[in-house]
Amino acid sequence: MIAVYWFLRPAKPMRFERFIIPFLVSLLVITLSIASSAQERPKNRPKLKDFGSSLKRLKWDPSTKHAVDTKRSTRSLTGSDNDEIVRIETNLVSTDVLVVDDKGKLVDNLTANDLMVTEDGESQKIVHFGRGDTASIPRSIVLIIIYGCSQLAVLRRSIDAAKFMVDKLGPADVMAIVTDDVELVSDFTNDKNKLKKKLEEIYKRPNTAFDPTVVTNWHTWGKGLQFSALMVTLREAFIEEDLRPIIVFQTNGSELYEMRDSVVDKFPPPDFPGIVDAAWIQNVKRREKFVRDQGQSDFSLADVYRAADKSRATIYTIIPDARFLDRTPEQQLNLMRRKIDLEYERMLSYTTDYWRRKKLIATKEEWRTSSSPFLMWWAQQNSTTQAALASVAPRTGGWTEFLENPEDADGIYNRILADINNRYVVAYYPSNKAHDGTRRKIRFEVKGHPEYHILGRNSYYASDGSN
Repeated sequence: MIAVYWFLRPAKPMRFERFIIPFLVSLLVITLSIASSAQERPKNRPKLKDFGSSLKRLKWDPSTKHAVDTKRSTRSLTGSDNDEIVRIETNLVSTDVLVVDDKGKLVDNLTANDLMVTEDGESQKIVHFGRGDTASIPRSIVLIIIYGCSQLAVLRRSIDAAKFMVDKLGPADVMAIVTDDVELVSDFTNDKNKLKKKLEEIYKRPNTAFDPTVVTNWHTWGKGLQFSALMVTLREAFIEEDLRPIIVFQTNGSELYEMRDSVVDKFPPPDFPGIVDAAWIQNVKRREKFVRDQGQSDFSLADVYRAADKSRATIYTIIPDARFLDRTPEQQLNLMRRKIDLEYERMLSYTTDYWRRKKLIATKEEWRTSSSPFLMWWAQQNSTTQAALASVAPRTGGWTEFLENPEDADGIYNRILADINNRYVVAYYPSNKAHDGTRRKIRFEVKGHPEYHILGRNSYYASDGSN
């Protein structure tokens, strides 16, 4: 605008020129400021304040073996005094479903009249129906990413693949980024440059000098509190107005070892030869104390499942590790030996002390030659962990994939994006208007096509009437 005026202005300077130029500059600055503000923070969305505070209210009840919320959440959708928030009070049930035929081929030509939905066996009237890539249906996406030293091999490709997903966000979509430190790296925004910058900052963190053999590095970054991050996201991140809440959960599930009522064994049998010494046990206990002191992990896997069930979010889980799940014992043992080799090379590359390097070399030989029972036990724990992880996403209508090689990251994130875009978004007002907090079963069918398979939630929890 200024450039156009300057080009077309009369050859002889006009008397009002000294006034119009500052005015145009001010107008341009204000316009850009408003555009930038609108891009960074979508209208009517509250800021996520005190992210992670809800975990501090969870206290483990050993009698019921459940985490108990000691205080009702005070989080409000009214935001700060400067926030203009309009809360929508509605019973609307909104969910997404993927429809494929008996050969696994996508069915992408359906209309609202083709679909039938029932709640607790009673037919419901669909009031909204659309494709997942429809611009009028905004997506609210949270990326939870593990970035510690164990992820160095795949982190670069994971970050780049996540950037590709950012580039594909629609104008009404928003995304937030959370790490396994339970850190909100980026609040919800549709500013793609900001999101990609934050992702790149995450990649650079592990490249600082550190010694992976020293337990105090757990206090620095990549704390491995992935389930805590998921719990916080499920409890705090989304608002009622989010029509399509989505979580991309990239984790190896290592926090299971510190969680209550753990499904994995923290220590192998005591008769295993020479691997698990007093120092090893002490380090495991120090790790558990550390996460407890941080107010994390004071809940069980069953509590995570319940939180996922009660949330409206669709979860896609990415496990950045070799797949131990559903493998034979021999395959698992070979995978564990390969994993030990990779871990050994990583630790050796960061260790400069001569005596520590010598000890690492000796330990590797010991593990590879005389520790098959220990490695087999460890492989079984990996399989149990992966089974627990793989059970989270299907409860929400999502799915799980394994990121075994760095080059797999692009394909996995592409499949997630394709799945999101190709789903149908279905909404209805339930005929049961009660605010009783009960679990209600939902079922979708395509009329005249019993052979079609529908992937999506099969239940939800009704509102209990509380804020």
